[in-house]
Amino acid sequence: MRKMFALGLVALSLAGCGKSGLDRDRPDEFATARQAPLVIPPDFALVPPQPGAPRPQDVSPSVQAADALFGGPAPRSAGESAAIRAAGGSSADPGVRSAVGDPSTNVIDKGTTVRDVVAAPQGDGQDARAVAGTPAPATTPPQN
Repeated sequence: MRKMFALGLVALSLAGCGKSGLDRDRPDEFATARQAPLVIPPDFALVPPQPGAPRPQDVSPSVQAADALFGGPAPRSAGESAAIRAAGGSSADPGVRSAVGDPSTNVIDKGTTVRDVVAAPQGDGQDARAVAGTPAPATTPPQN
């Protein structure tokens, strides 16, 4: 009886090893293409690429990831377009950030208090104090 049980167990074990599944045709899900596939150019008068030059159709992986996650830029809504039109968005100076720090830019002097506030280091606000002008004289509490 033991011999028959052992023989049956060996036969069952060997039958399970008959088909490993490694020889079947299937796509390789781990294979990735590093470059875009080649395409036939629409015009044969194109200049051939230089060796080592970046491919013009390549997009950086970070841009590809951002496009996959967030999609492309969304079109402006009607309300947003109306707000930009009302604020004069088409007449805005594109170089205003450069002009603000220019020493030849005319500014209005608001005094040393504003300059000190603007030049103050950023903190967490826990130790904030304000001193404006001269301190008020100390008063004594009234006697009852």
